[in-house]
Amino acid sequence: MKILTLLGSPRKKGNTACVLGWVEDELKALGHEVERVDLGNKNIKGCLGCAKCKEDATSIACVQKDDAEGILEKMIAADVTLFTSPAYFWGFTAQVKSLMDRSWSLVTGYHTPEHASLVEGKGQALLVTGGGQYDNNVEPLFTAFDRLRAFYKAEDAGDLFIGGCAMDGQMPGDAKERALAFARAMVK
Repeated sequence: MKILTLLGSPRKKGNTACVLGWVEDELKALGHEVERVDLGNKNIKGCLGCAKCKEDATSIACVQKDDAEGILEKMIAADVTLFTSPAYFWGFTAQVKSLMDRSWSLVTGYHTPEHASLVEGKGQALLVTGGGQYDNNVEPLFTAFDRLRAFYKAEDAGDLFIGGCAMDGQMPGDAKERALAFARAMVK
């Protein structure tokens, strides 16, 4: 299986990158092809809302020429895309949010019988790390991502939240075990 991982943390060696590394290592050990894109190193402009991308249901067709189109093409080619982000102020990082906004170009005819998606049927998964607990903290991220999966007409490949993370890299003792189980569940 071809799996695309999107590191949405600006910290290259932070908690999100660490947990993602465990997930990627497990997926590779299971024989899957894994490619990571570090969104913090990419030039992804915000969506203009011009709707030019809605004119062609068979291509991305975004008028902006930056790194987003190449990443979206990788999402189309992948069997599963894993989005990752630390929780920032009850939301996704700017790096992830910019790509999510630009992914509007993957879908046409939303809320109509002509609803079409270039990633229809592909697996979409979410991994989030944060300092707090799930409730009154990260649940909006998971709600938003569920809606994004429906927009994409994608399959739910799983969700993982590792809370209780500290800036110094301290995580709960079961974090690695949970990350490995998540990786295995993503590809079932």
